[in-house]
Amino acid sequence: MAPLLEVRNLRIRFGGAEAVRGIDFHLNDGEVLGLVGESGSGKSASALSILGLLPPAASTSGEILWRSSAGIDARENSAGNNEAGMNLLGLPALAMRQLRGREIAMIFQEPMTALNPVMTIGRQVAECAAAHDTSATGREIRRRAIAALEAVAIPDAAQRYSDYPHQFSGGQRQRILIAMALINRPRMLIADEPTTALDVTVQAQILALLAHLQHENGLAMLFISHDLAVVGQVASRVAVMRAGLIVETGAVNDVLTRPQHEYTRSLLAAVPTLRTDRTQALAMIGANGIPL
Repeated sequence: MAPLLEVRNLRIRFGGAEAVRGIDFHLNDGEVLGLVGESGSGKSASALSILGLLPPAASTSGEILWRSSAGIDARENSAGNNEAGMNLLGLPALAMRQLRGREIAMIFQEPMTALNPVMTIGRQVAECAAAHDTSATGREIRRRAIAALEAVAIPDAAQRYSDYPHQFSGGQRQRILIAMALINRPRMLIADEPTTALDVTVQAQILALLAHLQHENGLAMLFISHDLAVVGQVASRVAVMRAGLIVETGAVNDVLTRPQHEYTRSLLAAVPTLRTDRTQALAMIGANGIPL
């Protein structure tokens, strides 16, 4: 069976700098793929290119093939819409708007900046549903929004529907973003460092929630992180990215316990454990991927 999403020779350039240098990866239906690497390695840029959210200054080449396109108007798409997949690069704006949020959704890194501070959280969640179901009544959209908030364990969701983002904790705001992403029951979820700004206890709660929702809804998920331990908890496969290239990929247990690439070994060596000598500085990784 062909993968749900297939990225082929993706290149992303910002002016004279090539941030992503010809990467290939795929995501099967219902699978969780972890994309790991240090800051600046090109992880988020790769994810944003899938949904056409890169800034205008960026230029892309290659193919991003999406093989679940029911109801997406790709008549103007030169790549077509057939068994080979719809190429999302260069997809017309209308078709991308139809796909974004309905078939592929995204959770962004920082919930306080991703949410609109002057709109109630209920309105923001409802807006996601209304954008893809123009025939639904306001009452039905509100019911669905409250149900989505309840699904991510927001306490007293109906009563808090009219509250603003600043009235929620960081973990609750991240749950609201998850509700917004999943209200339309997409086939795929991109989670871009969804636990980075959270403390360890709340991080564990969010990871457990994502795992539950992923299993319950049969979601395919691209989970982006710089934290190998987090990826080890949620992903079945992992791709390691450095300086715009994927240097290693494989089953998560194989990569984390028997890494083949020197850069992966360096990342693992930089993670402190209970056995780490606390009198020694943590390993610093050079531009070539070798500890300094």
